Amino acid sequence: MMKTLYGYRRPDGKVGFRNWTLVMPAVACVNHIAALIAKDIPGAVAVHHEVGCAQIGADYRQSLRTLLNTGLNPNVGAVLLVGLGCERVDPRELAEEIAASGKKVEFIVTQELGGTNATIEAGRKIVTDMSEQLAKIHPEEVPLSSIVLGVECGASDFSSSLSSNPVVGYVADTICANGGRAVLSETTEVIGTEEILTKRCASPETATKLVDRIKRMVEYSRSEDRDDIEGVAVPNNISPGNVRGGLTTIEEKSLGAISKGGYFCPIVGVVEYAELIGDRPGLWFMDSPGYDPECTTGLMACGSTLVLFTTGLGTPLGNPVTPIIKVTGNRVTAVRMRDDIDIDVSAVLEDGVSLESEAAVMLDTLIDVANGKQTRSEALGYRDFGITRIGPRL
Repeated sequence: MMKTLYGYRRPDGKVGFRNWTLVMPAVACVNHIAALIAKDIPGAVAVHHEVGCAQIGADYRQSLRTLLNTGLNPNVGAVLLVGLGCERVDPRELAEEIAASGKKVEFIVTQELGGTNATIEAGRKIVTDMSEQLAKIHPEEVPLSSIVLGVECGASDFSSSLSSNPVVGYVADTICANGGRAVLSETTEVIGTEEILTKRCASPETATKLVDRIKRMVEYSRSEDRDDIEGVAVPNNISPGNVRGGLTTIEEKSLGAISKGGYFCPIVGVVEYAELIGDRPGLWFMDSPGYDPECTTGLMACGSTLVLFTTGLGTPLGNPVTPIIKVTGNRVTAVRMRDDIDIDVSAVLEDGVSLESEAAVMLDTLIDVANGKQTRSEALGYRDFGITRIGPRL
């Protein structure tokens, strides 16, 4: 019998599984101020980023979209925007757009308040009040369809393809079959699997959009010099760790990576990096790089409220807004990096346990985390946040 799932229903009807007061700098210049505002206030979290000014065109729009949609993530209950006063990103405009979702949103501007200390003092008063108000909200029973599940892999090895990714895929299928949504990303890690993925697309338009994104990434990758690993030129998204872990071609890596997106649920839409996915149940694809901090940030910003992150070699990465649940299929890694691993599915390869059996256990753990259990990265304080850049900074 499936465990009962609890979540925070927001004014716009979306459901979150954390209840954060988010302190978000509009520009990198006030990152430190934002961090000190949130420090030691229960339920408050700050993000740290390197954007907000000296950007134009698509690069600026992408950064703005990421910040906006971070504030809109259902795991966030209230937002304080911190501005400098002369930056390109206007905290007032961001506040208005986020507030349209029904959330409590305020902004403060450092140059107007008179500097660092005055801004920190004003901000802490606001955030303390916001957090106290959010603490009065209790989670309610919600259906499995409330979950938006991001799936990601990093520091992959042979076990990722053979165990952890397929187990995550079964969980993604279960979420989608129950009316929920899952998000697959990492465009560099689907190269060579176009024929498989397009057969799962719900419409020709979705298939065309997906293939176009893959072609765009391939063309960009070919425009740059290939990495040289131990004297061998390899595709640009094969890392030295991948090679040592038994992955040697991008097609081999991709075939394992796409299994995180399940086997049966249709691909119902394709979105840009950090673009909000739609309401249609099923698997969504977000165009993104494979770089973990940027990809997980994009997954969070596109609406993911929980992320299953597979890793063969081990990685400690986390996120300030959305819980990152680490999964490994490598028993050595599970022991060596026990502080960072949430779920060990190495029994698939070591003991012959079925993928379906491990998926059932994984789903239980996913619900436990949704219900408030801290992930390893949350307990260790990991708050990684990175926004993909398109062009040079001016």
